[in-house]
Amino acid sequence: MAFFSSVAVRELPLFPLSEVVLFPGRRLPLHIFEFRYRIMMNTILQSDRRFGVLMVDPADGRVASVGCCAEITNFHRMPDDRMKIMTVGQQRFRVLDYVREKPYHVGLVEWIEDHPTERNLHSLSIEVDQLLRDVVRLSAKLTNQEIEVPDDIPDLPLELSYWVASNLYGVAQEQQALLELQDTAARLEREAEILTSTRSHLAARTALKDALRFDG
Repeated sequence: MAFFSSVAVRELPLFPLSEVVLFPGRRLPLHIFEFRYRIMMNTILQSDRRFGVLMVDPADGRVASVGCCAEITNFHRMPDDRMKIMTVGQQRFRVLDYVREKPYHVGLVEWIEDHPTERNLHSLSIEVDQLLRDVVRLSAKLTNQEIEVPDDIPDLPLELSYWVASNLYGVAQEQQALLELQDTAARLEREAEILTSTRSHLAARTALKDALRFDG
């Protein structure tokens, strides 16, 4: 195994999950039932309560090399030793090497962050926020449901980019690509593209629904 001298490198227990991408600041509830992961959690609870979440592609079983560290905030142990835990995402990381595979994987990881930028991202953040609100409004109209914009949407560009990415559904590969980006502006720009496309799709469906209702 190669030797890494960076202080940002550490060993981290790893928890692969099919089509689940965790982002910093987001909560992730887990039901721990496999024996090896019960061992993992019992060990983690005696240390710093942290482990790495990695997305697994169900199509080919490939495990992503970039993930997000999760910290256990509370847990409930059941009589048969299964556990229900609540976690919150912390730093992102990249797996440099695997140092152990049994009874569970442990990786040598380095922390990664977005690169500093002098670009003012305020207007881009406002655009993404407005697109998100448009999507929520159109979704509510299309489904005849009261869907309100969450009150916990962050204002800061980095946190907003994580929040939006974590609330995309059914597009784990896209979420993984957003997680791996180390450019806040690029992440927000891609999210603006996704939300613009979604808004157009919803607007077209809403217009068709209104037209059919009018004809009827």
